Amino acid sequence: MGLARDQPEAGLRVNMPRCRQHTVRPKHDLVVADTVLPAINDYILSADGNKIGYRLRNDFGIIDAKPKQKPGAGKLNLGGMQMTVDYKAEWQQIYYDAWRMYRDMFYDPNMHGVDWEAMKRRYEVLLPYIAHRDDLNYIIGELNTGHTYRGGGEFPNLQRVQVGTLACDFAPDPDSGYYRITKIYKGHSWDPQRRSPLIQPGVSVKAGDYLISIDGEEVRYPDNPYRHLVNTVGKQVAITIKSDPAAEVGKDMTVVPVGSDGIHRYIDWVMGNVEKVNKASDGRIGYIHVPDTAPGGWEWFNRLYQSQAGKEALIVDGRYNSGGYDPVVMLERLNRKFSGLWVSRYSEAESVPYYAVFGPKVCLTNHWAGSGGDNLPFTFRTYNLGPVIGTRTWGGLVGYNSGSINPLVDGGGAIPMVAFVNPQGEFDVENKGVIPDIVVDNLPPDVINGRDPQLEAGIDYLLKKLAEEPNPVPKAPTKFPVR
Repeated sequence: MGLARDQPEAGLRVNMPRCRQHTVRPKHDLVVADTVLPAINDYILSADGNKIGYRLRNDFGIIDAKPKQKPGAGKLNLGGMQMTVDYKAEWQQIYYDAWRMYRDMFYDPNMHGVDWEAMKRRYEVLLPYIAHRDDLNYIIGELNTGHTYRGGGEFPNLQRVQVGTLACDFAPDPDSGYYRITKIYKGHSWDPQRRSPLIQPGVSVKAGDYLISIDGEEVRYPDNPYRHLVNTVGKQVAITIKSDPAAEVGKDMTVVPVGSDGIHRYIDWVMGNVEKVNKASDGRIGYIHVPDTAPGGWEWFNRLYQSQAGKEALIVDGRYNSGGYDPVVMLERLNRKFSGLWVSRYSEAESVPYYAVFGPKVCLTNHWAGSGGDNLPFTFRTYNLGPVIGTRTWGGLVGYNSGSINPLVDGGGAIPMVAFVNPQGEFDVENKGVIPDIVVDNLPPDVINGRDPQLEAGIDYLLKKLAEEPNPVPKAPTKFPVR
């Protein structure tokens, strides 16, 4: 349930009629697809079918509807074009356009029992007082539905100041006043988007070291280290590090700060959970986290699931899942059934199918999981993969898809809906959420002290199941056949 990315298509094609070369003419001409213009983002055909207007990134053009046009053909020079907009009038038009879109395309023709005409009248009195596009978004739609999103449109182009980060935690040392590096987040050194500035060739820093200076300026509490990292993202910065703040000489090195260390902290949390589960179960239970049901979630599902394949049991962590698309394909992978082994002479036996966990499973979830994050535990339970553990999910399965996005005049969008129906033929999950089979909450004192009761409950459940049920994967036979 998400938007398709705005990527150039493989090519624009139209159907061009041609005659088949036969002595007997067929009843209809053969229709053959041919490329008109490759790698564009969008296009529209004129009413008579003779012209095509297209967009390639920020360029626009008009061409004849004929095959094999050259890239850049018909490009329009918009360099001197200016437009005067009456925002008050435009916002009024957008308000009524959005109202009509919901009226005509919302999945429920009864609008969830809302008097939609009355709703239009209730909020249109505010139109003369709108002073910003956000004000307009605020008064569009009132359907008590989680995915009644509206957004985009024309906003002021505000310049943002980027602050770099070294992907580490600091703590002021009360004796010296310098900041001590208490933890370094590793990230993925092979991925330029996830590299850790302090774990690079030529950089020698470890947890416990002291940050003495940044670009030659001494940094001591209460000075904020990030004040010295303003506008440093992607740029070389000189730092001085000491293992002992009283030492006369420190280590000078060059680092390149990143714009955000969110992914570094996420990787640390996930791999920390993998380690916790592995240690608590003596390597018998696997762990994967699914951060969303969009492409990023697929990356982590594949990365972790293959590494955990072969374990006797599995924890599927859907907490904080931010949604995306329907997760059914992921869950079909989890629902694979054991059908045999392949045995070879010099390696361990391999299960059929490969890359699977055939033993008991649990799904963790919480109130921060929504949309696809609702669907993940719901389908997990529908497939009888195991119990759901945690707290009730957000409750947003009146969703949307890219085909239901209707653009507004300033580029914003109002989104009509599709609704989820359970196997019993009833609307479900929306405004209710998925209620876990085993309710466990992570209370602040536990989290502050480094505990994760939900994860612990998943481990405890699976260890008990493994004690009760034999492993469905047998050991390979040691006695070989005599033919």
